[in-house]
Amino acid sequence: MIFVTVGTHEQPFTRLVEYMDKWAETHDEEVVIQSGFSTYEPKHCKWQHFYHQHEMDKFNAEGRIVVTHGGPSCYMEVIQLGKVPIVVPRRHELGEHVDNHQLEISRKYKECYNSILLVEQMDQLGEYLEHYDELVKDLNKNGLPSNNAAFCKEFSKIIDQLLA
Repeated sequence: MIFVTVGTHEQPFTRLVEYMDKWAETHDEEVVIQSGFSTYEPKHCKWQHFYHQHEMDKFNAEGRIVVTHGGPSCYMEVIQLGKVPIVVPRRHELGEHVDNHQLEISRKYKECYNSILLVEQMDQLGEYLEHYDELVKDLNKNGLPSNNAAFCKEFSKIIDQLLA
């Protein structure tokens, strides 16, 4: 199964949703799409505009491949599962976001950690899907630990000091 998520940003990401639906039409693999505010309604995929968080977690965990928009929190969740996400940043010039921060952050993340497949041109996406296993074999799949526990521990110490 391939899971695709476009996040919750209010501008549509129809380009990715439509591409994946057309890809699914000619391939024998289930595709599940969280389409957000996209205007295109897939015909060849299981989809909803939004899924509950527990469903998103399940799709991220069970997906052979996870394709996500360029929101760092979305692809970090996939990386923490020890997977290499395919990241398709929303583009300002296509009306998908207010600026190109998703592209800029994703480029920097790839450069620093080499743990994502970054799609800068949509024709790359099909190639990445077709050759995914080969492309990710040498990438960093160790996952990154969540810093939440360490942050909470340090924050608790600060609060205790302030209240003492």
